[in-house]
Amino acid sequence: MLYMLISHAAHDGHITILNLLRYITFRAGCACMTALGISLLLGRPLIRTLRRIQREGQPIRAVGPERHILEKTGTPTMGGVLILISLVISMLIWGDLENGFVWAVMLTTLGFGAIGFADDYRKLARRNTDGLSKRARLGGEFGISLLCGWWLQSLMPPELANHLAFPFVKDLLLPLGILYPVFAMIVITGFGNAVNFTDGLDGLAIGPVIVASLVFAILSYLVGNHVFADYLQIHAVPGTGELAVFCAALVGAGLGFLWFNAPPASVFMGDTGSLSLGGALGSLAVAIKHELVLCIVGGLFVAETLSVVIQVFWYKRTGRRVFLMAPFHHHFEKKGWAEPKIVIRFWIVSIVLGLCGLATLKLR
Repeated sequence: MLYMLISHAAHDGHITILNLLRYITFRAGCACMTALGISLLLGRPLIRTLRRIQREGQPIRAVGPERHILEKTGTPTMGGVLILISLVISMLIWGDLENGFVWAVMLTTLGFGAIGFADDYRKLARRNTDGLSKRARLGGEFGISLLCGWWLQSLMPPELANHLAFPFVKDLLLPLGILYPVFAMIVITGFGNAVNFTDGLDGLAIGPVIVASLVFAILSYLVGNHVFADYLQIHAVPGTGELAVFCAALVGAGLGFLWFNAPPASVFMGDTGSLSLGGALGSLAVAIKHELVLCIVGGLFVAETLSVVIQVFWYKRTGRRVFLMAPFHHHFEKKGWAEPKIVIRFWIVSIVLGLCGLATLKLR
């Protein structure tokens, strides 16, 4: 909003120091701090409200580690609402609201958040861990992500719109044709659920999301700037530089949420948060043509998802388990690791993967 006002003022010949707001890097920093401030300001009142409404807190799966069940019982969920409020308000203030990429990614994030909210509400209403049916949940996710894929494709240059770019190779593009929106749908829905699988311990999911958001803030800025893109020999997508502001706001909102989600958590993000954050990362990757790089940067989410797939596949065929419990952060809980140790070590892994993702900019 401020960007639009400043742009119009500049066109009218009113040049002031406020032209600083036209720079993406400056607005990204402001968006991060704004989202962080809103999160810290609204956090405690929102948690009190959630406690009053939910009373018994989030239903905990009885199959989990006994220590996990005892420690988590009574903690309210739906904390993802705090992330979404902070993110949206910050973007409305600092984002370029005439940029189609911003709206595509932001509405996808909110759409996935709405599905997560409905899932959380159903669990609370029934006082069990059964939320929306798989058909309803996946149907909604597929519909939103397919629409997002088509929308983002329509905003891209024709030579990139239906193609998949590869890291480490500067000129290779795989044409997917009319199947590209379907591919985008798989990426966005897949990461929405991957973050959801990872969200099982205090601070576990939000830490890697912050790391991934920082990486994609850098990537978005570079991809959206044709000078940097040409120098680094990556495919430029005009207009995506504005997504750096979105990523920065996501970092600030995530840090603010982590203040209250750090062990022992005062609130859980719930599916409201995990689905929306995963949808945000997936749509960001599609927008800047870095879908495969997201698999590196978000490798922790991929590993958590694979642990569930492997566990289910192997158990159905042999009757035996590969992990003590899946997703595999619970495997380490079962082995006796303290929760903070698991969380911090997983954060370290996510930081290393984030650096590996940035390394793809030069290894071409």
